[in-house]
Amino acid sequence: MTTTTVGSQVLPILQPGMGEIPGDHYLDAGVDHVMWGRLPCAADAPVLTVASGATVTFDTVSHEGILEDQGKDPAAYFAGHGVAADAVLTDAVAIAAQLSRDPAADGPHVVTGPVFVEGAQPGDLLKLTVERLTPRVPYGVISNRHGKGALVGELPRRPENVSVFTPVIDAPGGLVGALPLIDGGPATVTFPLAPFLGTMGVAVAGDARPHSVPPGAHGGNIDIKLLVEGAVLYLPVQVPGALAYVGDPHFAQGDGEVALTALEASLRATVRFDVIPRDEAIAAFGELDGPLVRTDEYLVPTGLDPDLNEAMRKAVRAALRLLHARYGMDEHLAYAYLSAATDFDISQVVDIVCGVHARIREADFAAVRGIGDGA
Repeated sequence: MTTTTVGSQVLPILQPGMGEIPGDHYLDAGVDHVMWGRLPCAADAPVLTVASGATVTFDTVSHEGILEDQGKDPAAYFAGHGVAADAVLTDAVAIAAQLSRDPAADGPHVVTGPVFVEGAQPGDLLKLTVERLTPRVPYGVISNRHGKGALVGELPRRPENVSVFTPVIDAPGGLVGALPLIDGGPATVTFPLAPFLGTMGVAVAGDARPHSVPPGAHGGNIDIKLLVEGAVLYLPVQVPGALAYVGDPHFAQGDGEVALTALEASLRATVRFDVIPRDEAIAAFGELDGPLVRTDEYLVPTGLDPDLNEAMRKAVRAALRLLHARYGMDEHLAYAYLSAATDFDISQVVDIVCGVHARIREADFAAVRGIGDGA
């Protein structure tokens, strides 16, 4: 296996099929197993079929380094930043060389899938448990490009797009991303890695593939940084078999993702898929019309809308419905609780559809007999 020395640590380069593959099934990011710029719909054929309860190890590929304005040649792009040829992922090279998208009409993201989950039917929930996330390379890219981000019209100040190559280095507390204070300076600014998948989703009904950027009821590009190892995402199933997919891998992100991208870099992800039947899902969470995240500490309902203020209102409404459905809490009391005890965070403001999520501490309800805790 190829390794690259970063700081004092030798990190493996997880080329397709190399290294540990802990899942029941393995799905590489070969050109026959990915979509670029669009997401699956009901008309798409699955590339893998699994039983409910199975785990799948996915190779995911970051779009950074393969895009047209970066030369559509990751070997050359990363070589320009000092990356050896054998430390560039071969599946990224193949995607750039063999697949195409319309930059004016399609999104940038690469997703691996779709996976047909046996037994999943519209009305059910698909439970996606993130079991393992392993960096495939020791570097990534943070971009402010195409006149997008929180400060449209202000940044970037340069005439060209700005993509910041970001090495990963070994620090006493673990792996960190590293940035300089000025161009060409030493990488003295460091921040911890917290890998997650920006995109996890299920196929939409119909025969039109959605754009990869805006998230929705299908999940997709939700960019919720809480979806680290151990976290769970619940999504309303829209088509038989769910046709699930993952992608848009991140090494780290701040809530808001204000520059347009976070630290984007390829991950190997192991995800468990469980079908939650409709009756059990409603007993546990009520009617969900969008993504719901669960961590060891929080229940995390979401609000999605092009208008950030409306996304906030939708997140509050989703939280109220969840508290009533799960605990029987009266609306005015739930509203008071949310105001006193719950943080509402901005997931991102750069994906056409803005995201807000609430962090409801489950420990606050430890004395309440929850319904449907098995979900």
